[in-house]
Amino acid sequence: MSAEERRESVIRAAITEFARGGYSATSTEAIAKRVGVSQPYLFRLFPGKQAIFLAAVERCLTETRKVFAEAAEGLEGEAAVRAMAAAYQRLIVEDPDKLQLQMHAYAAVASADASGDREVGDAVRAAWLEMWDETHLALGADDKATATFWAFGMLINTLASLGFPAGHRVWSGVYDEARPTA
Repeated sequence: MSAEERRESVIRAAITEFARGGYSATSTEAIAKRVGVSQPYLFRLFPGKQAIFLAAVERCLTETRKVFAEAAEGLEGEAAVRAMAAAYQRLIVEDPDKLQLQMHAYAAVASADASGDREVGDAVRAAWLEMWDETHLALGADDKATATFWAFGMLINTLASLGFPAGHRVWSGVYDEARPTA
């Protein structure tokens, strides 16, 4: 396997490990073990744990951004909102690590910022802002529509993370396309 293929394997493994344990509780040893490499080899691919975490978060947000873009392609307004909501619901059901890593990333930013480390927050905010900008354009650059879309998105993240089942009353008012089906 080439170094680039190994690097890709590390990012995929890191998404899973950080989604399960968050930044602080995830060891580079666990990531190396999942990939089947030694820790020293891991550090030949990435300079440290923070770089691995940021690569995993960036990949997660990039893939989520791609899901939104593909869903909204050729659509406008409400049709784009509903298509992106449905696509996101499928994403977090089919790949729950994406949702969990997002939630851990937001907590890691708050923790890092509180300790004076701006690098994590700056990187995650930049990746998240790219996602916001693309959905903003897909929604006709309408500030209110974009804010509403993201408000519902964060509600969906919270409800899904808390494990509220489909049909629970807390899902009422959320776009039908964004509600869990089972």
